[in-house]
Amino acid sequence: MVAGAGGGSRGGNAEGAGGRRLTPYLGFNLELELAGRLALGLVLGAAIGFERELHRQPAGFRTHSLVALGSALFTIISAYGFAGSSVDPTRIAAQIVSGIGFIGAGTILQHRGNIRGLTTAASLWSVAAIGMAAGAGLLALALIGTLLILVVLSLLDNVEAFIRRRLGLEPPAPKPLIDPTEGPTEDLP
Repeated sequence: MVAGAGGGSRGGNAEGAGGRRLTPYLGFNLELELAGRLALGLVLGAAIGFERELHRQPAGFRTHSLVALGSALFTIISAYGFAGSSVDPTRIAAQIVSGIGFIGAGTILQHRGNIRGLTTAASLWSVAAIGMAAGAGLLALALIGTLLILVVLSLLDNVEAFIRRRLGLEPPAPKPLIDPTEGPTEDLP
């Protein structure tokens, strides 16, 4: 049975075959904790999205925030939303990974032999994992994961450039400039 499940009238009240409850009762304190997990997923995703926004990447603040929030919500629903012996919470988690792969693929562009958007796709994939960690209550893991992702996104370009200079390697081909007349790349309000 799911932690925090028990009798009562709060929470879902759908019944399955034989009158068994499909959605468990969650106490108010547990619901508050789960709401905190959602908020943490949102904040951590927003932090990574803000870094992407500062670098004018196609998926920015709102996109990363929503991916983390949605992943946290799906994880909470998976773990706490259903009762019964046939419930498998890992199924929803697996679908989060598949779904975010689809979204990430949409951010990858190929233009004149240059590929753009791989880092954005990877950051969205990583933010989904942060949301899942927050939703599962693995708060320290979510925080440390967020910090590590921010380190990768903000510092590793400089580390790579330093190593290339020290080893005398050619710099990577310049990235094509984005046409400023195209306007914002994220969804309009």
